[in-house]
Amino acid sequence: MYFTDRGIEELVERRGEEEVGIIWLAERLREFVDLNPEFEVPVERLATWLARLDDEDD
Repeated sequence: MYFTDRGIEELVERRGEEEVGIIWLAERLREFVDLNPEFEVPVERLATWLARLDDEDD
């Protein structure tokens, strides 16, 4: 188990029944990076990966 799995598990436990939109998620990611600029690159990579999940070229 990766360390990040604990955070993901907590997210599912606390908010697993909620539905969120992409705009809401994007705003939370921006807010997180504003508060934690050292995580800009990983958040950017995650956002790009999520945006391209269905691309056939990748």
